[in-house]
Amino acid sequence: MRDDAVRDGLGAAGVWTLAFEGHPAGRVREAAAEIEELGYGALWHGEAFGRDTIGQAWLLLSATRRMVVASGIANVAFREPITMAAAERTLGEAFPGRYVLGLGGHRVDDTVSEIDGYPVPTRGKALSTMRRYLDSMDAAPSHGPVPEPAPRRLVAALGPKMLALAAERTWGAHPYFVPVAHTALARGIMGPGAFLGVEQAVVLDTDIERAREVATRHVADYVTGAPHQAANMRRMGFGDEDLAGGRPSRRLVDAIVAYGDVDVLHARVRDHLDAGADHVCVQVLTADPRALPLPQWRELAPALLGR
Repeated sequence: MRDDAVRDGLGAAGVWTLAFEGHPAGRVREAAAEIEELGYGALWHGEAFGRDTIGQAWLLLSATRRMVVASGIANVAFREPITMAAAERTLGEAFPGRYVLGLGGHRVDDTVSEIDGYPVPTRGKALSTMRRYLDSMDAAPSHGPVPEPAPRRLVAALGPKMLALAAERTWGAHPYFVPVAHTALARGIMGPGAFLGVEQAVVLDTDIERAREVATRHVADYVTGAPHQAANMRRMGFGDEDLAGGRPSRRLVDAIVAYGDVDVLHARVRDHLDAGADHVCVQVLTADPRALPLPQWRELAPALLGR
């Protein structure tokens, strides 16, 4: 069931970013506080090889007063379920109603995978891995206070079976790197009651050729380096002509990334909402992925937040 207070607190649009990873904690605090003052209801953060997702969430929550902070996602390959459950309860107790835990992780085949040369132990197939992980989190003992309200939990679901699992076992789903058609598909599979928070990549630049180049690099990184994303694109009707050769087709780029002026970007967010999303978290892409896109967050806020 939806919790209207939490869902309404998130609002229709939020910020999704990995850019905090390369900046010192003080700068991150300042940026998070400004994002909140701009009126965004939620700040989603990815997890790579920067800060641990729990430490990053604590940093962002402590720097803000009202805004929801969501992991997008916490990787299940990086920590045991009992550790994740304990961290979820701790953040839920310390910041009531303000923490959303998104769970995911696609390095779950039958071998040991490597990320930047680091070996990551794998745990079986994706669907059964996530089901067992949720079972173990639910079974983790607790000797501390029970947070009220309970922290909301999401799954980074793409395929039909994972979307169904997300609706059955958690608050809902956080699809990443998806076209609007996927949002409509997800809502149909999950039903009207599950929360659907969709990531949307954007490039705010009226120089269309330059914006398209930034968008193309982003899409190429995922279709060449993330097999689960390429598989999902095939599921959505994209073929070899769209995915092959390390240079994604314009059709695929345009489906994944909105680029242009504020009105174009706002229209894409509205398309997701019309297709059934409860919330769209906007990932601003720039020519320098290490830069904090504060100017773009500022310029987008009035349109995305209805002011």
